[in-house]
Amino acid sequence: MSELDGIRIHFNESSLTFLNFLLGLIMYGIALELRLEDFKLLFDKPKASITGILSQFVLFPFATYLLLWILNPPPGIALGMLLVAACPGGNISNFITLLAKGNTALSISLTAFSSALAIFATPFNFFFWGNLYPPVQTTLKEIALNPWDVFKAILMILVIPILLGLLTKRYLPKITSKLSKPLRILSGFIFVAFLLIALISNYRIFLTVIHKVFLYVFLMNTTGFLLGYYFAKLMRLDEKDSRCISIETGIQNSGLGLVLIFAFFGGQGSMAIIAAVWGIWHAIAGVALAWFWSKRTSDLTVQAVSKGF
Repeated sequence: MSELDGIRIHFNESSLTFLNFLLGLIMYGIALELRLEDFKLLFDKPKASITGILSQFVLFPFATYLLLWILNPPPGIALGMLLVAACPGGNISNFITLLAKGNTALSISLTAFSSALAIFATPFNFFFWGNLYPPVQTTLKEIALNPWDVFKAILMILVIPILLGLLTKRYLPKITSKLSKPLRILSGFIFVAFLLIALISNYRIFLTVIHKVFLYVFLMNTTGFLLGYYFAKLMRLDEKDSRCISIETGIQNSGLGLVLIFAFFGGQGSMAIIAAVWGIWHAIAGVALAWFWSKRTSDLTVQAVSKGF
């Protein structure tokens, strides 16, 4: 066992309960802003939608698995990387796609659909790739983690809040119109504040180990962005769709990853640190990438002109 594997993050039961509630509230807020057109887009643009889902739930976990063989990280870090790769897209991907001048409607559709699909895809990907990587096979057996328990946790955190949000929007439209924007802003602010408080509470640990995990997070995150973009280009999608799929692949719901780590892995140090550092870095890298793309309007202009002929 590595030095990192012995670390335990200070995170009590009440903090975990609050994080569960907060993630559910964020997904509820996202659902309040969903429109029927957002789901119809999945069928109106099936090629872009299928490309996005394949990139996020098939290619990115596979690419992470290949990175494990190349980098040979300690088992705990490997498990953290696999779990982050198995998570659905993060809710900030919609905002970052907007900044990047990507296809925001497609981003919203993919985030909602991937969150619902995660109930099956997240436990499947984590266990499938984990059992194919020998250094973590023993750890997975020792934990004796039941995929059904992970399934139920994701159902409670992601799927039920989305369904409740859609029902609220359908039957209480007046309340929804007043509630959706303030709730989205408030829940996002509270989530950032919660992460900052958690970091401050564990700052000695993070300062000690961040240099040991950052390279893994950086390479994995960069792989996600590049993979999503060039896979979309390979599928002959336009620039706005390609930017969207790049961001959807590189931005993962690390909050869900943290919940699963503290609920089922006892706050195992390496896994928690990977998810926590990812949660900070993917936002920084995503905004930086969006800023870069926002300045490259020539790509979008060329695309628009070519469509005119």
